[in-house]
Amino acid sequence: MNAIECEADFAPILTFAGGLKEVRDQLGSVKSGQVLSFVLRESSEGEAKAIEQVIAQIIRLTQNTLTTRSSETLSSLVETLLPKEMPPPTLLKEARMMLRAKEAVLKGADWLTAAQVASIAGLSQKNPSAQLHKWKRDGAIFAIRRNGVDYFPGYALDPANEYRPYRSFKKVLEQFGESKDGWGLAYWFQSVNSFLSGKRPIDLLAKNPDAVIAAAADEAMGVLHA
Repeated sequence: MNAIECEADFAPILTFAGGLKEVRDQLGSVKSGQVLSFVLRESSEGEAKAIEQVIAQIIRLTQNTLTTRSSETLSSLVETLLPKEMPPPTLLKEARMMLRAKEAVLKGADWLTAAQVASIAGLSQKNPSAQLHKWKRDGAIFAIRRNGVDYFPGYALDPANEYRPYRSFKKVLEQFGESKDGWGLAYWFQSVNSFLSGKRPIDLLAKNPDAVIAAAADEAMGVLHA
């Protein structure tokens, strides 16, 4: 818990940051004045203290502004919107989360180049990308792009049919239409799914394709109504 007193031409401003009980106990000693409260549900202690400092400065500068209407004070008010020590940017956190998610996708399945698929499926080696790109255009398979190269999911290929895409795979992809890109589809196929009783779509693709198609339709419906 932290308390700050900001003194200038006005009465001191008291600010408190900490847990609910700490702040409640501290407020018990306050005898008069107006009280503003803020609840930060997903902030660390350091972030809360940084925000507390900013709010205290904004209140003081706002009081000065209301009294003097000074353009200089207004400029100072804008400057205080950024604390001296900024919490980690949300964008950086999102980038780290996305990196971890992509790493999990890459490690969680076999991802094959067009040449590798052509090799195991007995396709022409002269232009291995041609057939894969045709399958992709027809919606029979999808790819994720990494470092300028398309990688195709090994779990989409049916070993009982010369490693061509499962016929049901196209029906699954049809449910999503354009709502998910390659990475979005990869996340979905490799994530546990409540519609499938906690199993992943790739676990049931060969055994129960109808259930996977139904799960895809349910997911797509949720996206449309989000």
